[in-house]
Amino acid sequence: MMQQPQTSVLGLDIGNVRIGVARASWPDGIPTKLTVLANDANLINELAKLIENENVAFLVAGQPRTLEGRETDQTRTTLKTVDFLRQELNLPIYLQDEAGTSLKAEEELRNNHKNYLRSDIDQLSAVYILEDFMNDHRGGKNLD
Repeated sequence: MMQQPQTSVLGLDIGNVRIGVARASWPDGIPTKLTVLANDANLINELAKLIENENVAFLVAGQPRTLEGRETDQTRTTLKTVDFLRQELNLPIYLQDEAGTSLKAEEELRNNHKNYLRSDIDQLSAVYILEDFMNDHRGGKNLD
C-alpha cells in the first residue's frame, strides 16, 4: 500500500521586497527555514511551485502590528498581499500576529552569526510566525 505524502504548511513573513518562507509538517512538525522569495511579478509562480513540491495544505502569513496591537502602513500592505494570494492560490491563508518576530530573529542572528543578511532575518521571522501559529493550534485544533 502506498503511503500518503506528508502534509505541510508554509509560514510567510511578507515584506515589500522579500518574503521569508518557513515550512513545517502539519500538525506536529517543527518549523524550519525554507527560502526567501522576491515580492515581485514572479511571486505567484514561485509560491505555486513550493506549494506543489512541499504538499502544502495552507499558508500562515504574519500580520504586522505595533506591540500595542495597532495597525500600521505595513499591516495594510501585508493584508493587500494576502488578499492577492487568496485570489491567485487555491489555499486557505491564516493570519498570525508577528509582533516582535523580526526583532527576535535579528537578535538571534546577531548573537549567533557574525555575518547575516536581511533575507536571513526574513526566513527566521517566518519560522517564528509559523511556530507561534502551530503553538496556538496544536494538533490542528481551532482552524476556523
